Amino acid sequence: MSDYLLIGPVLLQGFEMPDHISWGGGQRLIVHKLPGGRRVLDSLGRDDADITWTGVFTGADAALRARLIDLMRAGGRPWPLTWASFFYSVVIRSFEIDYRKDNWLPYRLSCTVARDEVEGILETALSAAEAVLTDLAGANAVGSTVQLDAAMTAVSAAGASTFGTAANLRARASLADANSSIETRISAQYSALNGSPMASGDDIINRTNAAEELARLSSARGYIQRAQVNTEGFSR
Repeated sequence: MSDYLLIGPVLLQGFEMPDHISWGGGQRLIVHKLPGGRRVLDSLGRDDADITWTGVFTGADAALRARLIDLMRAGGRPWPLTWASFFYSVVIRSFEIDYRKDNWLPYRLSCTVARDEVEGILETALSAAEAVLTDLAGANAVGSTVQLDAAMTAVSAAGASTFGTAANLRARASLADANSSIETRISAQYSALNGSPMASGDDIINRTNAAEELARLSSARGYIQRAQVNTEGFSR
């Protein structure tokens, strides 16, 4: 499981973190049944299942944090949800507390997906160089504040797709620098969210903004790390 999970301004921690998250979904299909048992299928697109998990709110501010999640549910607006390299916009469909005491609140949470923010282009038909450029474009598209112009220039340079050349080494170093910059910013946002308990409406807004930026950074990191792996596919 990821080392963090963010939903809106709330950074889950300790027992609040789930040991697993259920996600995925189906494909909406219309099935035309023809004589002789033949079928014609019309695909209408993805149909994401709700993202669900369970955990326990604990500690002195457990009830406060649970109430904040419940206010988010009641508001019905989309919130960023991110863990590892996953980033969705979701609406909290249900939030159920099994109250034991103020510092021990088991919960169940279900989110309906409004948008998969890192839905990418399938790479099966792409060359390694094209896949790297596609990942860099994807990292730019999620809207994080990390500048990737240098990496784009380095990967696009002549000779960059030939393993071991000077241009290839510069491309790989540029991707490593971009990943390092993202990791530094992620650590800073994580520290901001993991500080003192929320005390005001302004604090909640600031944490929401930090959570959204951390979600964007996490998504960009996923793209950059995949680009680094794809550079190993450059011709040797």
